[in-house]
Amino acid sequence: MEPDDVPISDESIRLGQFLKLAALIDSGADAKAAIADGLVTVNGDVELRRGRQLRPGDDVSLGSRSARVSRS
Repeated sequence: MEPDDVPISDESIRLGQFLKLAALIDSGADAKAAIADGLVTVNGDVELRRGRQLRPGDDVSLGSRSARVSRS
């Protein structure tokens, strides 16, 4: 299944912010927990840093849902 494109207005966005923007997660606390538990992948690799900078083209997955960073 293709990830949903989620546009950002800046050059980059932090992983925790993007999870909320893409509606993959409800709150910052949920994002922190999901990342700490190793449930989030970026470009197919588990990412444990909530502050990871994402750029257009990066794919983020949580469970069966995924989203791709795109430019607005």
